[in-house]
Amino acid sequence: MKDAIQKLIAGGLSENEAKIYLALLELGKGTVSEITRKANLNRTTGYDVLDGLVAKNLASVSGKEPKQEYVAESPDNLKILLEAEFNEKKNSLKELTSAIPELKSLHNVRGRPKVRFYEGVSGLIEVYEDTLSSHETIRAYATVDDMHRTLPNYFPEYYHRRASRGIAIKAIVPKTEIGQERATHNKEEMRETALIPPDKYYFSPEINIYDDKVMIASHREKLGIIIESAEIADAMKIIHDLAWQEAKRLETNE
Repeated sequence: MKDAIQKLIAGGLSENEAKIYLALLELGKGTVSEITRKANLNRTTGYDVLDGLVAKNLASVSGKEPKQEYVAESPDNLKILLEAEFNEKKNSLKELTSAIPELKSLHNVRGRPKVRFYEGVSGLIEVYEDTLSSHETIRAYATVDDMHRTLPNYFPEYYHRRASRGIAIKAIVPKTEIGQERATHNKEEMRETALIPPDKYYFSPEINIYDDKVMIASHREKLGIIIESAEIADAMKIIHDLAWQEAKRLETNE
């Protein structure tokens, strides 16, 4: 009997469920009093356990109190029950596995840069919205043509909101027609630009560096990325400062 109970427990039943089910199998059918007496359990526990076995299709009930009787269902149902639970766990594992990359991107390990990914047009908008939290002048590399083509209804309203929050930007921009036109609004949009030769320096994606963040907006791949790391952001700021000097020299020599 003890061996059978352990096997039922290993199959997913609780100890009391195993005792009640074995008692019911031996009796064939019986009242709660008869079954619990056979299983050496109290009647109150018996009611709860029997209701659980009925829900698992391991027992059925007929009649009404005080003559209500429980009947044991085939042990084959134990296998069906376990297979159903196995398939449910397998599906849960599949769902969890697919979520692991996203969960890893959210994992905040002390001292390690945080990287967040945003997909689609809505994702691009989300990374631009984050730049509006900047506490300093944004350093940027940007091809205005790509920005306006991908988010035609987002710019230039975004520029106005950025300026209204007092957030300035220094942008290295290819000297396209759209880039030049946008530069005519530099004062009201708190922007300083360095217009560089588009035939040689037309670049995508856009990169914004601010606070301890580096924002990357790939308009061609519809992908936004925010890297949060003071060390990486500081290095990118220095690189931008160096690039800015050369960009202004190219602009002057045009």
